[in-house]
Amino acid sequence: MLDVGLTEALTLIGILVVTGAIAGIISGLLGVGGGIVIVPVLFFVFIGLDIEEEVRMHVAVGTSLATIIFTGFMSARSHWKKGSVDTDLLKRWGPAVAFGVIVGTVIGGNVSGEVLTIVFAVVAALVAINMAFKPSEASQKREMPKSPLKELLGTIIGLFSVMMGIGGGTLSVPILSFFAYPIRKAVGTASAIGLIIAIPGTIGYIWFGLGVEDLPPFSLGYVNLAGLIAIIPASMLTAPLGARIAHSISPAALRYCFAAFLALTSIRMITSVL
Repeated sequence: MLDVGLTEALTLIGILVVTGAIAGIISGLLGVGGGIVIVPVLFFVFIGLDIEEEVRMHVAVGTSLATIIFTGFMSARSHWKKGSVDTDLLKRWGPAVAFGVIVGTVIGGNVSGEVLTIVFAVVAALVAINMAFKPSEASQKREMPKSPLKELLGTIIGLFSVMMGIGGGTLSVPILSFFAYPIRKAVGTASAIGLIIAIPGTIGYIWFGLGVEDLPPFSLGYVNLAGLIAIIPASMLTAPLGARIAHSISPAALRYCFAAFLALTSIRMITSVL
């Protein structure tokens, strides 16, 4: 852990509160899980704080997963009450997602920060392309694949999500939508999948980060507790503001805004590696 004085500690906490506020606004505006926003923002904050390159992405991912435990639980409970969680799909996909999470956590906890950064940047770019060129609702209907392809998709979602520090929505909603799955149930089920990803993922990133040197102050393994405490309330307070802004913008504009945000993030993260 880095040695910091009171001024530096307060500055770090202040930056993390602002990070949570920005993440909340963007999340509310774009209708996405916080992870896809929190990870890159934390990543760039850590660059500004001169956190070692070898650990900055690991801590960004681990901290993001920890926040998803709290936000994902609230979201999943809300969708459950509205009957928009497909328990049958969750039962079939859950074990496959969990297996992918275990594999992804082991990989993510042992590879270099550059690898995690490239994984995030590449997948974010693919999601951006999907959002920018998403077909209309009148597109051809496709049936959900049969086993074992269905389980393979669940494993892929778990593996890449835990390596990126995101919940299930960023990957599972586009995949389910591709197969003409009802959007409300796709979003609701994805919120529950986020918990399957976040809980074991957080534990894994704490475990693999124990004893690692040059971590940011107030870190437990690869989870930054200051970031966790600062981001959650700040993002919950500002998310409604983003949601109100979203209602004044057309869905197409929102989609392009999300795609542009991810594309710029992807480019910036790739250039930081190069």
